[in-house]
Amino acid sequence: MLFLLTTATVKADVLKLRFIDADTPHKAADTDTVVRKQSLIVGANYGSDVMFFGRTGPIKYPYGSVDAIYNTKNGFFLYASALKVLGYGQLYDEIDAGAGYLYKYTKNFTGTASFTHFFFNSNAHIIMSASSNDVNWNNAYDWGIMKSGVTLDYLFGKSHDYFVTLNTSHHFETNFNIFDDKDYFTFTPGVSLILGTQNFVQRYSLDYQYRQDQNNIFANQPDEQHTAHLNGMFNALNYSFKVPIAYNRPHYTIEFAYKYSIPVNVEGELMNTKESFYNLTFYYVFY
Repeated sequence: MLFLLTTATVKADVLKLRFIDADTPHKAADTDTVVRKQSLIVGANYGSDVMFFGRTGPIKYPYGSVDAIYNTKNGFFLYASALKVLGYGQLYDEIDAGAGYLYKYTKNFTGTASFTHFFFNSNAHIIMSASSNDVNWNNAYDWGIMKSGVTLDYLFGKSHDYFVTLNTSHHFETNFNIFDDKDYFTFTPGVSLILGTQNFVQRYSLDYQYRQDQNNIFANQPDEQHTAHLNGMFNALNYSFKVPIAYNRPHYTIEFAYKYSIPVNVEGELMNTKESFYNLTFYYVFY
């Protein structure tokens, strides 16, 4: 069953619609099998904080999002997502629209290629607001005992960044039923590593410099050229461990996921530290 990405609008938890679990704004459920059927998937998600490729804003932004994806029998898909940071007045903070293709190299080797455009509310202060376009190439291999994935992203807009996300997960399900013979639980614990540049952090800091005192974006007397140089270097950005638990029925899934994030090589004085994330997701599949 195809699933919605909570990620990462958004990528790596950037909260985007995706097929393969890669922690790359906006992911919803972490159970994935390639389906060659015409289908429509709709879903809703709550997250405790917005993460963008291993980085969070200077304050927590809990959010809600709704997502939809239409799959054709030949592998092409269209998707859209809307995200709102809770506790702020604007109707929405981000709207995403994209298209892509789902393919199979072999029975166990699958992938997607997609393009996404992000529309941001002018009052949105989420960390990813410096990037408005994403070209994504996602590949996964099922070894049987585990599934490994490699995702490549090129983001451009006010800033330009490259990312590589490596992840490995193990999927298993219960051999017993809960209410009838059509439901079951699934567990998909996994680990991931995000590598890339982080020019979006410098751009975000410059865009919201007027908020530096309350949000501690900048250090005192920052050396902007030095910071910009460090942000442009390709480094490891984040390690994370995730444990999703899902209740499944033939057409819908309810999932709770816990993720522990360890940011590294943090630049731009965002003061990112180790953090726990919580997501609650529901999605329904129409065949």
